[in-house]
Amino acid sequence: MIFTTRFAPSPTGPLHLGHAFSALLASDLARQHEGQFLLRIEDIDRTRARSHWEEQIYDDLSWLGLTWPEPVLRQSTRMEVYEIALQQLWSRGLLYPCTCNRRDIAAATSAPQEGAPLLGPDGIVYPGTCREKAVRSGPMPRDIPLRLDMQKAAQTVKVKSEFHFFETGCGPCGSTGRVSFSDRELTDTIGDVVLSRRDMGTSYHLSVVLDDAAQNVTHVVRGQDLFDATRIHVVLQVLLDLPQPIYHHHKLIRDDAGKRLAKRDDARAISKYRDEGVSPADIRAMVGLDHR
Repeated sequence: MIFTTRFAPSPTGPLHLGHAFSALLASDLARQHEGQFLLRIEDIDRTRARSHWEEQIYDDLSWLGLTWPEPVLRQSTRMEVYEIALQQLWSRGLLYPCTCNRRDIAAATSAPQEGAPLLGPDGIVYPGTCREKAVRSGPMPRDIPLRLDMQKAAQTVKVKSEFHFFETGCGPCGSTGRVSFSDRELTDTIGDVVLSRRDMGTSYHLSVVLDDAAQNVTHVVRGQDLFDATRIHVVLQVLLDLPQPIYHHHKLIRDDAGKRLAKRDDARAISKYRDEGVSPADIRAMVGLDHR
């Protein structure tokens, strides 16, 4: 199989230095192994995705010197694929509809007897309010969030601590090792994550594992902020019988105050640096890749 990496931004704002770091790392890694680097547009959030931001992504990455095969995969064209996967999980009793909103979840987890709310990859760990009362038979509900029953999923896939699923670090970006986790950790620190959102018909977690499998991605390069979410992705890969790529989680690019960059940080936008006359080589130096 061809050594394959990818960069998968969302067209919801300008790319910043953190995006440049991740994309360059993924491209460099593929080139070092005589593999291929793919670009994917994660545009399932139709309320925020904009065509001009998508065009800016292509422009900025090309300016950085990156190339990729055409056509570019866009998640918005794959809704039927996500629907089929959801139907598969629903038929196995692994999903249930959830009517809770954020306020409901916050109230349930902030009661005095509950102690401090537990935080997971998706924020507050869902307390399971709808888990027992939800109807799981009949046609799969639409236009309502669907959650993964993590306890049942963990039992189904037999995820035990002796299974080692992914690597951390990425060459010079950090230490390299293997991480394991137990079914208890899945239920206690991640909980029943949403796999189909009301306004999307899917979720980041579901779409990303299906897309990586469809594109034969062998090595996923992404930030440490997604380290915990990888456990969710491994579970879904096992449940859906998908191949498991190796995950490289790199350091995050931060501002002068130590805060990780976000798309609202326009001062760190690649396009702004370009307008100021900064070169692609300068961008590499800014993110610590000038040695390559």
